[in-house]
Amino acid sequence: MELDQKLGSLRDILSHKKVIVAFSGGADSTLLALIAKEVADNPIAVTVDNGVMPSECLEEAAKIAQEIGIEHRIIKENFIQNQSFCSNPPNRCYICKNMIYNRLEELLKDHKFDFIVDGTNISDLMEDRPGVQVNIEKNIKTPLIQAGLTSEEVREALNYLELEYNPSTTCFATRIPTGIEITPKRINRIAYAEKLICNVTGLKMVRVRDHDGQARIEVENLNKLLDKGIIEHLDSEFKSVGFKRVMLDIGEYGNSKKDLIVYKPCKDEKNKIMFETELPYQISIPDTCQELAELGDVKCSKEMGIAMIEIGGSNITIFGKGKIVARRVKDQKDAQELLVNILPRLRRVK
Repeated sequence: MELDQKLGSLRDILSHKKVIVAFSGGADSTLLALIAKEVADNPIAVTVDNGVMPSECLEEAAKIAQEIGIEHRIIKENFIQNQSFCSNPPNRCYICKNMIYNRLEELLKDHKFDFIVDGTNISDLMEDRPGVQVNIEKNIKTPLIQAGLTSEEVREALNYLELEYNPSTTCFATRIPTGIEITPKRINRIAYAEKLICNVTGLKMVRVRDHDGQARIEVENLNKLLDKGIIEHLDSEFKSVGFKRVMLDIGEYGNSKKDLIVYKPCKDEKNKIMFETELPYQISIPDTCQELAELGDVKCSKEMGIAMIEIGGSNITIFGKGKIVARRVKDQKDAQELLVNILPRLRRVK
């Protein structure tokens, strides 16, 4: 399906609906807010300030909402006071998103909106994002997934529409590896370190990961940092706020691109095409089989951890450990379209 068709589907999904857009000012929620403003019934964009967001993110969100012309509200919270969040378990993303949507649900009930829309896209389903489970549990609508839009297509659409968005909207808690407690001290030194790099280099895409006192710097353009004077200045400043060691990740942040699905030649049958992909999370085969039933004939084995489905002459095998294999497909585009239909119906192991 071409991009114009997908945007048409997105407009159809939101048309004449009264919606709350969960809004960060990032690419996904910006496109949602723009289309909602065009076709929905008095939509509002809502940003939850969880207490660990860069202040620039909130400022950018307000600026972008104003440019779109959509009503924008900011709800202030302080998740740093929540022990479940601060203990930083592997499902921290789930805990955070659940608290955010609890607040949005209050608006939903009080103002009689039809539903909440979330900017999760097809590409997000290829990543280990525990917060996706919140969408399922709370029946949060994901129009970008329904329209089959990937991250790359969202950015392409925004560039075509000449609308700016914030390329960096994640909270400071994401800079701390799970298992290490989230504390005001750690959040403050990360915030200081990232702001310092931005001011010194002019870079916008900056991450400082806090590995229990060891800072790992990730930037979009390494050349801006490769100066002895800048490096010595950063090292001194980082250590003055409590970092013990400062490291530079030589892979440029934000420039990686991953195909949804890749070609794998069949060993025994050279004339047949097979594509596969590996997801970074485990799949609940029983729950997934129930969701897949509406697409075609499904065969499941809970014992073997496998689900198989036939769609239009193609065969897709889903493994509980996360692998998906597509056989008897025409080409990569055909395999990718099948995957776009399959991904929203996968259910993760809780």
